[in-house]
Amino acid sequence: MIHMMKLISVNVGLPREVSAPGQVVTTGIFKAPVNSPLMLRTLNLDGDGQADLSVHGGVDKAVYAYPVEHYEYWRGELPEIDFPPGMFGENFTTEGLLEETVLIGDRFRIGEAEVVVTQPRLPCYKLGIKFGRADMVKRFLASRRTGFYLAVLREGRVGAGDAVELIGRDSEGVSVADITRVYAFEKGDLTTMQRAIRVKAFPESWKEYFQHQIQKQQGAQR
Repeated sequence: MIHMMKLISVNVGLPREVSAPGQVVTTGIFKAPVNSPLMLRTLNLDGDGQADLSVHGGVDKAVYAYPVEHYEYWRGELPEIDFPPGMFGENFTTEGLLEETVLIGDRFRIGEAEVVVTQPRLPCYKLGIKFGRADMVKRFLASRRTGFYLAVLREGRVGAGDAVELIGRDSEGVSVADITRVYAFEKGDLTTMQRAIRVKAFPESWKEYFQHQIQKQQGAQR
């Protein structure tokens, strides 16, 4: 499937206040690499926090992973910006795990922990604040380089350099990239939506959204 998969960096940060045009925003998007292994728990990593729990965090979004491979693309797009690990607010900067090949429901062993892939990341306005660019949310989604969220199946210590080992897959074969594609670009692909809502690890809120899209489009076809 994929060559060597590993954790390049583990990044954490607690919410902080930042100034944005016309407002002060509390955000947990600022993450910095840590040098020693940390406990990964059901809701997040030790030392990490999210500001707005209505859209961030929770069981289905305990960890955000972002492929190190995308950093080169963004350096080319935004040469004036520095890109240390954790720049996208990710907890795990990974190698060898790309959206096209990682499936919703993939189970991985990382260090002592076990995780499952739940969904792609849909960017929120705080990404624009972090980058100081109003167009960043649109560019991020358009690039389809979304990264993905993980739920924690078994708590344990994880650290930079840990191997990421695939230990199980969902039979529906719906990739992270498929979800982003049918959500934002090919909204008429009902077949992929129907497969997605059968994936056990796919969050209920997404299933309801796709179910609604399917019914709406089937109603329109009648």
